[in-house]
Amino acid sequence: MITNQDNTVVQDDAEKNNQEMSTNLKYLSLSILVFQTTSLVLTMRYSRTLKEEGPRYLSSTAVVLAELLKIFTCILLVYKDSKCNLRALNRVLHDEILNKPMETLKLAIPSGIYTLQNNLLYVALSNLDAATYQVTYQLKILTTALFSVSMLSKKLGVYQWLSLVILMTGVAFVQWPSDSQATAAKEHSAGSQFVGLMAVLIACFSSGFAGVYFEKILKETKQSVWIRNIQLGFFGSIFGLMGVYIYDGEQLSKNGFFQGYNKLTWIVVVLQALGGLVVAAVIKYADNILKGFATSLSIILSTLISYFWLQDFVPTSVFFFGAILVIAATFLYGYDPKPAGNPIKA
Repeated sequence: MITNQDNTVVQDDAEKNNQEMSTNLKYLSLSILVFQTTSLVLTMRYSRTLKEEGPRYLSSTAVVLAELLKIFTCILLVYKDSKCNLRALNRVLHDEILNKPMETLKLAIPSGIYTLQNNLLYVALSNLDAATYQVTYQLKILTTALFSVSMLSKKLGVYQWLSLVILMTGVAFVQWPSDSQATAAKEHSAGSQFVGLMAVLIACFSSGFAGVYFEKILKETKQSVWIRNIQLGFFGSIFGLMGVYIYDGEQLSKNGFFQGYNKLTWIVVVLQALGGLVVAAVIKYADNILKGFATSLSIILSTLISYFWLQDFVPTSVFFFGAILVIAATFLYGYDPKPAGNPIKA
């Protein structure tokens, strides 16, 4: 005979298993995001600095191709979830996208903001040195936290607020400009410095808002994350194509859409497409602030690999101190003391 106590034990075990699975998925998605972000930064840097004959590939076209590849990959994933049945796939796409135009249109907002953000980052990198850009762009972690509190009513504990401060301090130390970088920065005019600074600041706010808005949509509806990414990629490809013809229309007419493409370029495109899906998984199983911590860790890894592999960076004691702060902040954010303190809400 099965008693109520036995049922309670079974339910408790099931809840523990679900919690463990959720935790494993969260940290697995974060680990993949760190790997993907680090690989993308290194390959993109190498592809943009590689000297070859002929025109360099247009970054705006690479963004569009990444969106199209993301759509194709998500359709394959929906097809798999539909038990590899084409009729079931067609029904899902029809019911979830075509029959819900208002739900689909909601994704135009974050998609448009992401496109604006990508363009602003190119403007920022054209006017700021890499160290200044990377330090300033980490403000997106703070803006994401503030938007999470205001839009999602997320409550952050004292340890989480403290970890955000430590993280910002650590990343600032890690990316502290060296003497050579400071000398190179003086070559830029004050006007270009201001343009670059404004571009990256606006990008920080747009990144925080769009990420939290997308998280809000994912958690308020029952649509799968793959369907949402198809919708996001659809609008992203449209906005991206508009950017191609607005910013690179002249070069496009001269040398074509695939000018300067090689194997390395396609690797960058694939990593970009994978990044969108990994970020969506992180938002689904974790949250945007943890995504920001994963990105910060990838910056440290990128710097280390640049030293040991690319050999274009010499770490200092300041770098190691900042790395320790960032790692400590990462663990502190996930720290949950048993006597839970009073959460503070901005």
